[in-house]
Amino acid sequence: MEITEIKVFPIEEEKLKAFVSIVFDRCFMVNDIKVIRGKDGFFISMPSRRKRNGKFKDVAHPLNNETRQMLEEQILSEYEQVIAARRAGGEAAPREKAPVVEKQPQQESEPPAPVPSEARAETNDEPEEGKSLDEVTEMHLRDSFWTT
Repeated sequence: MEITEIKVFPIEEEKLKAFVSIVFDRCFMVNDIKVIRGKDGFFISMPSRRKRNGKFKDVAHPLNNETRQMLEEQILSEYEQVIAARRAGGEAAPREKAPVVEKQPQQESEPPAPVPSEARAETNDEPEEGKSLDEVTEMHLRDSFWTT
C-alpha cells in the first residue's frame, strides 16, 4: 500500500496548521487528517468524530507505529513543501506521489485525475489561505461522508 496523492489545505491557526487528504494506491481516500504544531514540533492527527459522551474517536487510523511514521513523514514533508511554495509566492498544486520503496527523489509524472467530492465540484469550494478554522471545518463537514 502506497500513498499516491497528498493534498494539503493550509490554514492559519495557533496549533492547527492544515487539513490533509491522502489517496492510497489511487483508489482509497482519507480526508480530514490534521497537521498540528505541538510543543515538540509538528505531528498529524487522524480524522475523528465526537461521540455522544463528548469524547473523540478516530474514524480511520494506522494499526501500527511503522505505518503511522510512514504517514507522518510523507504528510509533513508535503506540508513543508506547500508552505515553502506559498512563502515563495507560488501556489503548490497537489502532486501524485511516486511509489516509495526507499527514500528517493520524487519523479515527475502525469498529474493525477482530480478526486473532488460532489459538493466541492458543485460549489468550487476549495479552502483558501486566510479562512478561519470554523469556515474550513464547516467546509470539511459539508464534504464529509457523514453528512450524506
